[in-house]
Amino acid sequence: MIIFATMEAEPETKELASIPGTETSEPFRVILFNDEEHSFDEVTFQIIKATRCSRAKAEALTWEVHNSGKAMVYSGPIEQCIRVSAVLEEISLRTEIQS
Repeated sequence: MIIFATMEAEPETKELASIPGTETSEPFRVILFNDEEHSFDEVTFQIIKATRCSRAKAEALTWEVHNSGKAMVYSGPIEQCIRVSAVLEEISLRTEIQS
């Protein structure tokens, strides 16, 4: 199979900060959703591992997830939110990053 490529002018690129919703000063949030597969201890441990918060805070967040169906477990720069989300997802927890 032969694929022909045409040379087109490169699209205009914008600075990330100039695109609405991607301002670097805007905090991002990691939302953790409830599930019926993980124990409280598993979720608490993973929140501590991901956010480096105290056990008391992680337990409070775990209860919030359980009672409300979801909770914001971290807020900060997008790079850190991606890291936190990835750690939580190591044990198949469901997360979402919001801006």
